Amino acid sequence: MASGNGTNGFGKNGHGGNPLHLAAAPPVNQPAQRRTPMGTVVRGSLQTGIQMKLTGEQSVEDIRAGKFVVVEGAQHEFFTMITDVTLDCVSPGILADPPATNEPGDIFLRRVLAGTSTFGTVTLRPLLMRVKGAGEFEPVKTVPTHFSEAGEATQDDIADIFGAEAEGGRHFHIGAPLDMSDIPVCLDLEKLVERSNGIFGKSGTGKTFLTRICLCGTIKHKKAVNLVFDMHGEYGWTGTTEDPTREGVYGLKRYFDSQVRVFTMDRASSLRRKVPIESDVRIPYAQISVEDIQLLADELNLNPSAAETTYLLEQHHGKKWLAALLKMDGEGIKDFAEASGANALSLGALKRKLGYLVDTCKGFLVEDAGEADDAVQQIMACLLKDTHVVLEFGNYRKPLQYMLVANILTRRIHEEYVKLTEASMGDRGRKPTPLVITIEEAHKFLSPHLAHQTIFGTIARELRKYNVTLLVVDQRPSGIDSEVLSQLGTRITCLLNDERDIEAVLTGISGAQALRGVLASLDSKQQALLLGHAVPMPVVVQSRTYDDDEFRRSMGEFNKVAARLDPSDWK
Repeated sequence: MASGNGTNGFGKNGHGGNPLHLAAAPPVNQPAQRRTPMGTVVRGSLQTGIQMKLTGEQSVEDIRAGKFVVVEGAQHEFFTMITDVTLDCVSPGILADPPATNEPGDIFLRRVLAGTSTFGTVTLRPLLMRVKGAGEFEPVKTVPTHFSEAGEATQDDIADIFGAEAEGGRHFHIGAPLDMSDIPVCLDLEKLVERSNGIFGKSGTGKTFLTRICLCGTIKHKKAVNLVFDMHGEYGWTGTTEDPTREGVYGLKRYFDSQVRVFTMDRASSLRRKVPIESDVRIPYAQISVEDIQLLADELNLNPSAAETTYLLEQHHGKKWLAALLKMDGEGIKDFAEASGANALSLGALKRKLGYLVDTCKGFLVEDAGEADDAVQQIMACLLKDTHVVLEFGNYRKPLQYMLVANILTRRIHEEYVKLTEASMGDRGRKPTPLVITIEEAHKFLSPHLAHQTIFGTIARELRKYNVTLLVVDQRPSGIDSEVLSQLGTRITCLLNDERDIEAVLTGISGAQALRGVLASLDSKQQALLLGHAVPMPVVVQSRTYDDDEFRRSMGEFNKVAARLDPSDWK
């Protein structure tokens, strides 16, 4: 049976070469890697998957859902994933009186029956196929012939499919396939930044570590500029770790130094944590729009008439509407109600609730700010210079505070990117570098009743029309609007227990039912299912360990001077 280079993929020199990835192919004078035989195809269909009978030497207990298997058909190679494992037998009569004890006779009988009368059957989901020797991958449109041999994918197979990382290239090593710890699986970074993406998983599964790995890839290979809304202080200078032998892990600033700037909304918190910062964030009242207030309707318990009242204030006072409202006394409220037609009671209630908002955010929300103190302008200037920005919230972690700041900054930045992109279309300027905005607790911005009102919903639906995309990080994907989920190009999903969350993550995915079992079988840490635009086929990976010695070496030189900084040197 021929393989991709005319030899048997399970023989001494067997491997299906792919001319599209010449760097991954073995040297001419070196034999290609041999695939370890696992079993033989006995039945199957495009809809239900391929059934493979395990060889007698292969223990069913060594099989893991999510593992890669290559099937050598008569004319094609099929790249598949294990989605189910079944115990089977030749005749049901064998199970009527099973050799169930540990007596020598029963043990001997089990060994005699194993692999012949009793055996394991594995369900394989075909994901890609290619004609032997042609090298071009294509969607699966048929199934292999009966008794086709199947074996474990090799490093060459993985490199053919997912590419190999090279300095300045488009591929970035994110992890390794199950039971193949030395074989890298890469994301296609250029495809990753083309669309909005999501990283999901229940608390403690490693979402933050995976997010940092992805951000490091885009920074190292210069594929995008990043704006990270760092709600828990995990991305800038130092992040937390569950490793008891370490105090923390390096953040993006420690790896990339001047390429990353850290802004803070809470200077006192940064100083306590000994975090160097570039600037404090100050946001003037004039930056707050009616849309920002609508986003906070649930948090502030605003009634439906509040939006109408806010629009009336904006019509009369322009951008200074909030400052004008907060200065109104009882007589001022009455006068404005009579002049504008607003309801005085609604106006009074709106003032009280927005007064609470301003008081809650008084550390960074100011009535007026000079141009030099305008955080939006400072951050925008960094992004246009391809400097990555991490915005730390410190102790301002209440949903009310987080949602207000993230929405204000993102709306303004998106407006600027729209102008710059339209100008570049008219040959009046350079198209801006793709911007990736990372938001945690994404369901608070992208819930079904908010997704059409917030700037985040707009960005998710635009498919990078204006060079701005989202990286949403959340443990409750079921709380995100289904239309937004369907627009996410790549989904990196750690373990989820809630059926609604699993269903939400697999929204719009072909063969979702088979992948449900794969998701449910993930370990609670450092395992994730990758699927979507940035990977040619779904794959379960053991993610790389963030900030270990190997990861630090792979990032190249990073800033070591900062470790000696004295707090008195900070701005």
